[in-house]
Amino acid sequence: MQITVDDALARGGTGRFQWRLLGIFGLVWAADAMQVIAVGFAWPSVAASFGVERVTALQIGTLFFLGMFVGAYGFGRIADRIGRRKVLLLTVAMDAIFGLASVFANDFTLLLAMRFMTGVAVGGTLPVDYAMMAEFLPPKNRGRWLVWLEGFWAVGTVVIALTAWIATSIEAVAPWRWIFAIAALPALIGFWLRIWVPESPMYLIRNKREPEARLIINRVLSTNGVPLLEEGTQIIPAPVSDAAERSIFGPALRDRSIGILAVWFLVSLSYYGVFVWVPGELATEGFGFVRGFGFVVILALAQIPGYMLAAWGVEAVGRRNTLMGFLILSAAGCALFTIAGSTAMIAFSLIMMSFSLLGTWGALYAFTPELYPTNLRGTGMGTASAVARLGGILAPSLLAFVFVKGFGFAIGVFALLLLLGAAALLLVKEETRDRAIG
Repeated sequence: MQITVDDALARGGTGRFQWRLLGIFGLVWAADAMQVIAVGFAWPSVAASFGVERVTALQIGTLFFLGMFVGAYGFGRIADRIGRRKVLLLTVAMDAIFGLASVFANDFTLLLAMRFMTGVAVGGTLPVDYAMMAEFLPPKNRGRWLVWLEGFWAVGTVVIALTAWIATSIEAVAPWRWIFAIAALPALIGFWLRIWVPESPMYLIRNKREPEARLIINRVLSTNGVPLLEEGTQIIPAPVSDAAERSIFGPALRDRSIGILAVWFLVSLSYYGVFVWVPGELATEGFGFVRGFGFVVILALAQIPGYMLAAWGVEAVGRRNTLMGFLILSAAGCALFTIAGSTAMIAFSLIMMSFSLLGTWGALYAFTPELYPTNLRGTGMGTASAVARLGGILAPSLLAFVFVKGFGFAIGVFALLLLLGAAALLLVKEETRDRAIG
């Protein structure tokens, strides 16, 4: 008897094994969110601690995103060659080590170096996490579960916002040290939990390691309380038409790669453009009652229903349609900010931006790993993540240029970029709902 990994996982359903995996990956995903979002909360106090200009302090973000670019591009490819599990353990360990080292930096140059290395680790973790989680989920439930994993980003955002709020409320000498310390702790815990996670059976099958894949599949089935595979059952690769491709820009994958990578870049540029600026701006200037880290916590909480709607949408109306809808809604939120004539309207538009931009990320992360065969999934996710980090690197420069012309103009630029993202998505013709990815 022969069976594919997807069929075996469908037999096991989503049970205790997947819930454990979601908890472990989710903890580190929240940690990664905390490291990324920390930039927007930490740079004002970094400037004060080291006596540098705010523009100079924002270099902690530029170096961090540069590190993420390097890590995402490099580790995604490495994961397709040596396996997901080894890369996961290495990157989470780096995240904890360099994240904690940032806390004790007494020199601005040293702090920049530590943030760069932390960025390398986080950049390597993000794409491999998603590729691996996708490869342990049956097709029927994959989209919803991947959005749930992305939902831990909101948890990390809320924790960092609360940390910044508490640190400033008690007038801590260097709030950025508190922020970086809290951001590093989940990765420290997550490393030990990651040891429990086995190698991806899809990776093993594609590398002709069928006995190991069968053992892991049986472990999944046993954990979920489902009968093991029958004696003599052989696991085989799924007959995916794109599997022969050796590049994400090969003939069968070129259009979808160009389209989805453009979406990643434009969404990232807009997201980091808005949320690197918003926390610091609300903490210092604000807009009437829309002021301080307390409102940033509200913005973080607004992300949760965005993820919930995305989790419903990717299964009910499809990955592509859900992503398109959230891109247009995100652009509408930005456009509304540019014409807001009252503080209440500004507050509503910011909440709408937070809600829809994070829903966009949820749909994007669910859609992308399903666009690539197993032999290129780590590469595809790594390249997408690297392109997103390029957006993060460029966002501070774009901020410096557009905010000179006014906040309304700047947010209007982001609305246009999100509409361009919706146009780029038209290049992706595939809908991957309920599709095998083996």
